Amino acid sequence: MKRIPKKGGLLATNIQLDIGLLLLRVGLGGTMLIQHGFPHLLNFQNEAANFQQIFDLDAKTSLALAVLAEAGCSFLIILGIHTRKAALLLSLAMAAAFIFVHGSSFQGEQSGELAFIYLIGASVLAITGSGTYSIKSL
Repeated sequence: MKRIPKKGGLLATNIQLDIGLLLLRVGLGGTMLIQHGFPHLLNFQNEAANFQQIFDLDAKTSLALAVLAEAGCSFLIILGIHTRKAALLLSLAMAAAFIFVHGSSFQGEQSGELAFIYLIGASVLAITGSGTYSIKSL
């Protein structure tokens, strides 16, 4: 990836970018994993009965796909393994949550603001990749 040097030199810009991507990966992936992925995974049976069905899939399948994105992909994002693919899957899950679960709303009790923020962060990682400070995919 070619980077445009700024004042201070190319090396400083690369380091700043890589630290920024590391912070984004750990912050976004960590909060998604802890606040959403683990709770859905640990309470799978209880939540499956009430989970919203999306794309004509039953609630259990919809929840399984959400857990895959929120727990599995978040873990990969944190480590920087297959970051672009994992972030793309998480982006799709957050787009579905924002549109179908929250009705594309930024206000009220069913606000999708948080899903939208996760969508934007995951989309950035899908475009940029993991940066230098990661476990590179093979």
